[in-house]
Amino acid sequence: MDEILVLTTPTVVVEEHLSFTLSALCQASGAQQHWVHGLVAEGLLQPTGQGPADWQFSGEALSQTRRALRLARDFELGLAAVGLVIDLLAEIDRLRSRLGHP
Repeated sequence: MDEILVLTTPTVVVEEHLSFTLSALCQASGAQQHWVHGLVAEGLLQPTGQGPADWQFSGEALSQTRRALRLARDFELGLAAVGLVIDLLAEIDRLRSRLGHP
């Protein structure tokens, strides 16, 4: 498994209507570009644009990227496993909301 380098960055509140370029997202999240490419390939991030040179990510992509990095680091997961965990967590949230649980 590739080693994941996570840079610690201060907590920042980001408006969802903001957008990030690939390099800005990497800088804000502490992720390396190949990791963000992997998140896009796994369908965890959906940038607009034709390719990496002109990708634009929503403000929400920052928290998604950080979450993916934490899961990978804390549980020593690869990209595919991170994707599965995130999908399962989202399904749990949907089921809880249907049941009326917080």
